[in-house]
Amino acid sequence: MSTVKERRYINAALDNYREMLDTIPDEQFTETPPGGGWSYAEVYSHILQATLGSSIALERCTHGSCPPTKDGVTWAGRLLLLLGVFPPVKVKIPDTVADKMVAGKISKEDAKNLIIKCRKRVDATAPLIDASSAASRYKHPRLGMLNARQWFRFIRIHLEHHLKQLERIKNKLSQA
Repeated sequence: MSTVKERRYINAALDNYREMLDTIPDEQFTETPPGGGWSYAEVYSHILQATLGSSIALERCTHGSCPPTKDGVTWAGRLLLLLGVFPPVKVKIPDTVADKMVAGKISKEDAKNLIIKCRKRVDATAPLIDASSAASRYKHPRLGMLNARQWFRFIRIHLEHHLKQLERIKNKLSQA
């Protein structure tokens, strides 16, 4: 998929996150759904932190400031990037990521500000992707060594994946 199309999908996903914020009742934003799992606030915290972190990795690739490597994408990474979706199974965040990026119960205002930050990062890094070297790669904890184009695709896939999670939370809370 082209960078232009990926960017369009990323912007659409960020628009969906922003629009959804206005439909979530304030008292439910930090509520843990019945049966456990993350609250809306924790999903927003996770996805927006991950998007910012991924955009930093992407930017390193575009500037060629990654350590040289011959390593590439893992088998799971190839599959994810090829299919463009996460597998339909629950996957636990690797401990190395969970320790660095705690999904906290942020406020709706924090979420709005993080969406703006993410959009600015996407706008700043997207124009650099096409001129970047495919050999400049930065490590993803589970998917292996990704180049700028692959990081951009991952951002889109990850954003869309967690939109589905927000729908599951909505369904759980409406049935409670």
